Amino acid sequence: MGKRLQGKTIVITGASSGIGRSTAREFARTSPKNLKLILTARRLDSLEALATEIQEEVGSGVQVLPLKLDVSKPDEVRGFVGSLPPEFKEIDVLVNNAGLVKGVAKAPDILEQDTETMISTNVTGLINMTQAVLQVFKKRDEGGRGDIINIGSIAGREGYPGGSIYCATKAAVRIFTEALRKELIATRIRVMEIDPGQVETEFSVVRFDGDKAKADAVYSGCEPLTPDDIAEVVVFNAGRRENVVVADTLIFPNHQAAATVMHRKS
Repeated sequence: MGKRLQGKTIVITGASSGIGRSTAREFARTSPKNLKLILTARRLDSLEALATEIQEEVGSGVQVLPLKLDVSKPDEVRGFVGSLPPEFKEIDVLVNNAGLVKGVAKAPDILEQDTETMISTNVTGLINMTQAVLQVFKKRDEGGRGDIINIGSIAGREGYPGGSIYCATKAAVRIFTEALRKELIATRIRVMEIDPGQVETEFSVVRFDGDKAKADAVYSGCEPLTPDDIAEVVVFNAGRRENVVVADTLIFPNHQAAATVMHRKS
């Protein structure tokens, strides 16, 4: 798998924390001899710290480019590929990881601002990033080559109370992924989606506007997945032989069987 990834240039959005951060480290560990990582997020300082950690761990075989990018801003995404140094422009893998959830309100009390934030990041941002990178992929032979790996959610398969907008955004990602795979069927471009169940990240802290106690309560009495668990699957998908498409992956921790079916220890 490491040899298959050698020489590739990989873009990871939302790489400053959680699944994105773990995915960057997992790619570097798996193929440490010849790899380029483009790490994007809104927090440049966190990306720069991650770049330093990666290079201290695996050495100079992995080149890391930290870039400040807010995928919810179309102008920033539009200029993304053009702003890359020449040696980083030939992108091979896009991991659309950037995403968030705001609040637990139910209709009709959902804030317009929260709706706009989730849609502009989770849906519009992912679509715009995909279209920007596809322009690179499509220039290659056989109609195009490259990997698109979208991080979805069990929430895109099952709605649950207090998460209607977030669930709707992840359902949009799921259908976009399926349609894109069909649109690109005549190419060598792989389109894949990974749908995690409960994962312990900053996700819940953001949802509760920084209230750590409320966020911690989400994981009380159970053992959620870790970002590393998801990162390993992302890298596994990207490391398959080119003709193998792991199209759809659903991952739960052992205590979970559906979005709203979980066993908690008392």
